[in-house]
Amino acid sequence: QVQLVESGGGSVQAGGSLRLSCAASRYTYSRNYMGWFRQSPGKGREGVAVIYTGGTSTYYADSVKGRFTISQDNAKNTVYLQMNSLKPEDTAMYYCAADPALSLSFWSVGAYKYWGQGTQVTVSS
Repeated sequence: QVQLVESGGGSVQAGGSLRLSCAASRYTYSRNYMGWFRQSPGKGREGVAVIYTGGTSTYYADSVKGRFTISQDNAKNTVYLQMNSLKPEDTAMYYCAADPALSLSFWSVGAYKYWGQGTQVTVSS
């Protein structure tokens, strides 16, 4: 069964940290790229960070560079998003995504075949 399950969201004050986890089924995890996206009320879903699970390449949105780190644990079929120096503007529902169509940009929401249910991150000032 193809499945993505996020966890680790919560409420923190500005400057704090959270670590999100995305546990994937073995089939989903092996599909090359996995990404973290976020969506805040009234806005579209945007890419935050992407990792190539077959290697070590990582990619970040400019808004989170230097603050967020995406990583993987192949033994656990899990991708993480370590979020430091959180800002109120980071408040959003965070989604894990997997198996993008390689003919499309991995920053494209429409490229991904599988999505998790989301985990809420709230940063207060």
